[in-house]
Amino acid sequence: MTIQHRHIEVFRAIMTSGSLTNAARLLHTSQPTLSRELARLEQLLGYALFTREKGRLQPTANAYTLFEEVQRSYIGLSRIIDTATQLAKQQGATLSVVCQPAFAHALMPSVCSYLQKLVPDIQVSITPQESPLLEEWLSMQRFDIGMTEGQDAPPGTSVTEVLCVDEVCVLPANHPLASKTILSPQDFEGSAFVSLAPEDPYRQQVDQVFEEAGVTRQLQWETASAVSVCSLVSAGLGVAIVNPLTALALQGESMIVRRFSTSIPYQVSVVLPIHRPETPILESVQIALRQFANDIQGKLGLI
Repeated sequence: MTIQHRHIEVFRAIMTSGSLTNAARLLHTSQPTLSRELARLEQLLGYALFTREKGRLQPTANAYTLFEEVQRSYIGLSRIIDTATQLAKQQGATLSVVCQPAFAHALMPSVCSYLQKLVPDIQVSITPQESPLLEEWLSMQRFDIGMTEGQDAPPGTSVTEVLCVDEVCVLPANHPLASKTILSPQDFEGSAFVSLAPEDPYRQQVDQVFEEAGVTRQLQWETASAVSVCSLVSAGLGVAIVNPLTALALQGESMIVRRFSTSIPYQVSVVLPIHRPETPILESVQIALRQFANDIQGKLGLI
């Protein structure tokens, strides 16, 4: 005979209720029956789970260790049941999206706004994630749709370009260069510059542009996200070149956006898992994305 689920159920009931009497009440059985099942479990394990002191059960160290694992298992089961119940309650269309963090801030709010007009009762779940875990999750078919800056399709997916525009310059509103509408690499000579992290591919392209132009900048600040870059620029700590989505989302009284004379393309792509059942609202999502792309291009045309 091996350990059965019933044995674990008895053990958990005793641990959570504190006694055989209470456990029997929880499981709608008799105390002698539970006592026999507990004894059988201890026999199968080869060690005692409880000591008997003055007629009461006291858990051993092994019992507490085993109980932690049992609880994790029951919590996992509870989450499965909750998810299954929630699925039964869902009304209307649903969409699960995984995207790079910059898109969660600068792209998805506008796209969701368009989607709500097209599908009023839609339910959207947005999960920000960096590469390469983002691509791994899409390959695992865990989401209905993905939004990335990449051009290559992860295994088990297809990629479609949604938008391709150039990176832009961001400046403190009172910066001397604010009077110009288009900035060249030479305009940045000697300027305090806020950079993305060294491993970021756009940082590497920006550095290459200035290196080829022979322009020296003051590289005093660097950070991992475009949002952080814009925050530092807004604080007056320097100028920067970032993706236009984040720049347009954060421009305001303290930070302005200007075009850059050298093209550094910034691409937005949709990634679709090809083995996951197709969501029926995919066409509406594509319409919303096209509307967003048109808006971005229109705003960039006004800079």
